[in-house]
Amino acid sequence: MELQGERLIPADVQRTWAALNDPLILKDCIAGCESLERTGDDAFHAVVAVKVGPVSARFKGSLKMSNVQAPTAYTINFEGQGGPAGFAKGSADVSLVPEGDDTRLSYAARAQVGGKMAQIGSRLIDAAAGKVTNEFFNAFEEKLRPVAPAELVVATAPAGAKATDMRMLWWLIAALIAMAVAYFTLR
Repeated sequence: MELQGERLIPADVQRTWAALNDPLILKDCIAGCESLERTGDDAFHAVVAVKVGPVSARFKGSLKMSNVQAPTAYTINFEGQGGPAGFAKGSADVSLVPEGDDTRLSYAARAQVGGKMAQIGSRLIDAAAGKVTNEFFNAFEEKLRPVAPAELVVATAPAGAKATDMRMLWWLIAALIAMAVAYFTLR
């Protein structure tokens, strides 16, 4: 099976590279990932629950990075065992190129599956791999999407509001908070 594509990540190359090497971010973005632990500078151990058609399995595996050219490219090699469901192994080449304030992430993955997974057919496996890949990148992009600073959202005054009106509003909010704190501490 081969899978390739590219995505525009809403973050600069350094931030994207850091996220691709952060086990907590990756775990949150991989559907069915139960654990992802760093076992070395360039290696991880993972447990992922997957369902492809009628076959469900819990894969335990390892990931190892090679050909590392920080912060623009690497190859990630993976292999996992899913008990009676079979095995999966392969590699993916990943490259990052700056594109304005964003990063163009390109990937080319190759994988082999065996056991029951191989028996369910390449169309079903290819469709499941495409779905998992899209889910990963959607979650990854969302993690890296910039959010408006709270100060800008809170401090934005309605059209036509005067500065003195906004100061009065802030004093009122501060007074209410102080009264609530005093009430609960004196009880």
